[in-house]
Amino acid sequence: MHHSNAPYTSTTNACKLCKPLGACLAFRGIEGAVPFLHGSQGCATYMRRYVISHFREPMDIASSSLGEKHAVYGGEANLKQGLRNVMHKYEAKLVGVATTCLTETIGDDVPMILKAFRREMEESGVGSSLPALVSVSTPSYSGAHMEGFHGAVRAVVDQFTGDPEVLPPRENRVNLLPGFVSPADTRYLREILDDFGVESVILPDISETMDGPAMEDYAKIPGGGTAIEDIRSMGGSRCTLELGRTIMGTDTAGRLLRERCGVPLHGMGTPIGLRESDVFFSTLKCTLQRKIPRKHTLERGRLVDAYVDAHKYVFGKKVVVFGEEDLVVGLTAFLAEIGAVPVLCASGGESGRFRECIEGVTSGILSPSPEVREGMDFYDIAEEAESLSPDLLIGHSKGFHLAKRLGIPLIRVGFPIHDRFGGQRILHLAYRGTQNLLDRVVNALLEKKQEDSPVGYGYM
Repeated sequence: MHHSNAPYTSTTNACKLCKPLGACLAFRGIEGAVPFLHGSQGCATYMRRYVISHFREPMDIASSSLGEKHAVYGGEANLKQGLRNVMHKYEAKLVGVATTCLTETIGDDVPMILKAFRREMEESGVGSSLPALVSVSTPSYSGAHMEGFHGAVRAVVDQFTGDPEVLPPRENRVNLLPGFVSPADTRYLREILDDFGVESVILPDISETMDGPAMEDYAKIPGGGTAIEDIRSMGGSRCTLELGRTIMGTDTAGRLLRERCGVPLHGMGTPIGLRESDVFFSTLKCTLQRKIPRKHTLERGRLVDAYVDAHKYVFGKKVVVFGEEDLVVGLTAFLAEIGAVPVLCASGGESGRFRECIEGVTSGILSPSPEVREGMDFYDIAEEAESLSPDLLIGHSKGFHLAKRLGIPLIRVGFPIHDRFGGQRILHLAYRGTQNLLDRVVNALLEKKQEDSPVGYGYM
């Protein structure tokens, strides 16, 4: 905890990723989209490496490749040339332009440059082949990758939803804004909505674009993603479900759809654990006035049974949870339910709403409330964690060294997972994802107990 008179410590190992990276991931979930970074080449290279090693999929990020000269004179010419190159090479339907620290600092007015570029293209007669251009302001000195992600989703909805008068109402369709979840989570959410017999627009949809099938030929832009036509018609949907407690009440894509098109908005936590998943299912049940399909009632029942069976292994175990704020909130809700004790909930995010959200899912269940830290880097998390002597860490790969030093298991969740295989296929959400997490938690504790025992029990 930094006090005003404490010496300033530089960030040594950030527990957040940069803002444009989040925007690139969101753009990547749209059909025919190419993410484009207005900044130096290094930014795009770093992000591609980071994303590819988690998802194990090729990921192109275009760049305006600015150098020292442009930092003085501005990057307009480079941005336009970069867009021409993308048009020529990719035949993209959408180019999502995210700014970087550099271009925000030099003050390039990207929306104005894009407007000028459109005009130039139309005057030269190639306006018809121009992809949609969406820009989002993502300087990393104000916010983490999740702000960039939500900002990009909002920018896309803003650009594509026009006059609600001309939209045909789609009574049997819902919009789902899941936030940054895994491709496996996205597939499962679509399955749930299909089981309810309802059409859905999920934005963004990285289920194929970041976890696609093997192809004979390399596709410059992978198949899949939310269709632009579907985004255009989101204003006619029956309602919008927006996942994530820390973004509730803020200026999100869901709020924009409600204000501009009158689409009812249901904001709720990321559905991890019984209570948060129940909210998700009961919202669908009430909104659609349909019964919860038996398949999901059974999955819930099996999960309750597993909670009972697991209780003796997990009760009272101390856990440190870290990662994206909304993921940590969901995981904390789940841990509190199963009798574990989250002792530290940490995130590099700085939404300012993290603490109240953690309290919202633990009050009345946990006493005392867990320590909550936002804007943390890993150096701080490690320091604090050691004094709490936890039994378990839950978070992404950056916790590996800490787990090793403390001699405790790390359950890898979220992003980035660089030191294990299949990070893009981890299921975190709803009854099935919670079951998956519970099994992993119990087995990690059993394995640790087995390893530490001089007897080496073969029966736990």
